[in-house]
This record gives sequence, structure tokens and C-alpha cells, in this order.
Amino acid sequence: MTRYRNLGLFLALAAIWGSSFMAIKAGLASFPPVLFAAIRYDIAGVVMLGYAAWVVDDPIPRGRGEWSLVAVGATLLIASYHVLLFVGESDPAVTSAAAAVIVSLSPVLTTGFARAFLPDERLTVAGVVGLCLGLVGVAVLARPDPDALLTGGVVAKLLVFGAATAFALGSVLTRRIDAELPIETMEAWSMVGGALLMHGVSLALDESVADVTLSVGGLLALAYLSLAASALGFLIYFDLLDRLGAVEINLVSYVAPLFAALTGWLVLEERLSTATALGFALIFAGFLLVKRAAIREEIPRIRRALGVD
Repeated sequence: MTRYRNLGLFLALAAIWGSSFMAIKAGLASFPPVLFAAIRYDIAGVVMLGYAAWVVDDPIPRGRGEWSLVAVGATLLIASYHVLLFVGESDPAVTSAAAAVIVSLSPVLTTGFARAFLPDERLTVAGVVGLCLGLVGVAVLARPDPDALLTGGVVAKLLVFGAATAFALGSVLTRRIDAELPIETMEAWSMVGGALLMHGVSLALDESVADVTLSVGGLLALAYLSLAASALGFLIYFDLLDRLGAVEINLVSYVAPLFAALTGWLVLEERLSTATALGFALIFAGFLLVKRAAIREEIPRIRRALGVD
């Protein structure tokens, strides 16, 4: 029974997070991009604060170290990641699947940053090759034309790549900070802080509530991103992290693009290009090279967790 529960939750998380790229794309027809991201985390932050208050004895960070974790989370994991992602996806040339594939590079980049900022870790030759494969995958997706570097979605795809880079860097920097904070508390306060930062960026970009076009589709997208992709998605994530470990959770990033492509095709009539499929294959190959040792170590644990003999 545990086997089916874990597998079901894993696929549910991949489906929720994968389809969120489609929801972002759909909601951008009604909201300015950064304001859209900020309102999403206004709602999600309040929900997660309530959840943290329910499950954690002391849901308020204490001391410089704990607040430093929240600051990194708010700045890089929430604000920088979502500003770049939402602005990137506002370009018609960036499909839901393409955005999901580029973001799937984040676990590979995380390993690269870990080697740079965590002195006890070193990148092997195979790991370097894996990182290079991932970057080649992004280049295949962007397909930069020297004569038209500012057209054809190249800049937008590079913004999405910047989002993946910000998330990867934030993930590593949180490991450098000498403090322990329940993940629920960190996520909740990071969401609230990130939302405030994004409202500031939105104002700087001269976005306004007057630019919002109320529509059923836009409100549904906002509700889905706030409650399903953020609140429910992270609850499933926390549960699976304890049961399956970090390697299995990383694999969600490589299943999510399949759901992004499927929902983008069903809802927005987006087509999956050859470049998107090839870019995904290269990025996934890079992940396997970078994480090959961890994957070997985790396979027995994952099989036990899923109830596979």
C-alpha cells in the first residue's frame, strides 16, 4: 500500500508542478508578470504561515542565522526565481514545456554551485561533463542566432535560465548558513518576504492593478498557482522528502516537463518542438552524470520506500 501511496504522490507532485507552467502562461494573459507572481505568493504565504503555525511549535524564526535562511529563501528561491520565470514566460516564444525543461536544469546547477561554495565537495570529470551537457541543452533550447539575439525568444529563455540559476544558488547558500529552521517555517516566511520583494519590483517596473484584466481564466490560474502549486505542492514535497530522499525529489524536475508539455498542448494548444525534446534529453543526461554516485546509493532506499523487491 505504501508503494502505491508514494508513487501516487510523486506523480501528483510532478503533475501539479508541471502543469503550473501552463497556469503561469494562461494567467499572464490577465496579469502583468511580476504583479502576478507577487499576488500568487501573497496568497500562498498566508496559507503556509497558517500551516507552519499548526505543525511547528515555534513558527517564528529566531536569531541572525534563521533570519538569514529566510532572507536567502525570499530573495533567491522566491523573488528572483519567480520574477525571471514569469517575465520569461510572458514571451509567446517560450512555451510551457520549454520553460519547464530549462528549469529542470536547476538540480544540475545546484551541484555545480555546491562544488564552488561548499569546500568539502568536489566536481569530478564526469560531473563537469554533466554540467556542460546541461548547458548545451539550454543552448539547444534557446537556439541563439547571432544576427537576431534579441528576437525569437532567446532573451526570454535566458531569463528562465536565470530563474533556474537563482533557485540553484539559493539552495546551496541555505546549506552554507549555520542555522536550523523547520522547512515549513522557512518556506512560509520566505514566501511572505518574497512576495513583498516582488511587489517592490512590480512597482519599479510601473506595473499597476489597473493593468489587470479580470477573467475567469486568470482567476483560475491564480488560484491554482497559489493553492495547488504552492501550498499543496509543498506539502506533498515535504512528505516525500522524508520518505524518499533528495535524489527522488530531484527526479520530479524531470517528470514535470512531460506534464507541462501535455497541459500546454491540451489547454493552450502549444506544440512540442524537436529542440525542446533534444534540450530535455541533454539536460537529463547531464543530471545522470552529475548525480550518478548519489543515484547508485539511493536506488536501494527508493526501492524499499516504493515496496519494490
